Amino acid sequence: MISAARSSPLLRASVIGLYVLAVEWTRALLAHDSRFIAAGLLLGGVALGLAALGWPATRLGLGRSRFAVRVIGGFALGAVLLLPAAARSGAVPLLPAGLAVVAIAVSIGEELAFRGALYAALDELGGAPLAVAGTTVLWTLAHALSHPPEFLGAVAAAGLLLGLWRWACKDLVAPIIGHAIADLAL
Repeated sequence: MISAARSSPLLRASVIGLYVLAVEWTRALLAHDSRFIAAGLLLGGVALGLAALGWPATRLGLGRSRFAVRVIGGFALGAVLLLPAAARSGAVPLLPAGLAVVAIAVSIGEELAFRGALYAALDELGGAPLAVAGTTVLWTLAHALSHPPEFLGAVAAAGLLLGLWRWACKDLVAPIIGHAIADLAL
């Protein structure tokens, strides 16, 4: 993905941003037909993960240092992301068990795309504030077709939390784990 827009940081960030929006919206539209939910989720997760191709692991926040701390951070992020669900009356996991593997694929793909490649491209373009704000805005827009309007505030808050973690800890491992935990329960 990075080679397609190697010429300038603005072009690179624009291409990645448009790509992730197109993949997310296509995935959301496919999910409207129950026959395509699993395939749409799985293919969408893989397609989103492709946005990270060509980026060095360290630029994506995928280094190996402090791995145990990063995993613990992932569980903490997952717990925070589940707070809105816990506040729901009669909160129980809503995801059918058969979709667990594809939900994990989407979680990994979305994090590689949003807090990985898109974050790195926006950081290169305008620094951490643009990377955190830009990934949060595009994350929220990407979920506008798949979530009810009243839930988009929670989507934006989750995107902001994950983006701030990515900035503060220079880490993508914990957001991947936290996102997967939340997607499995929601």
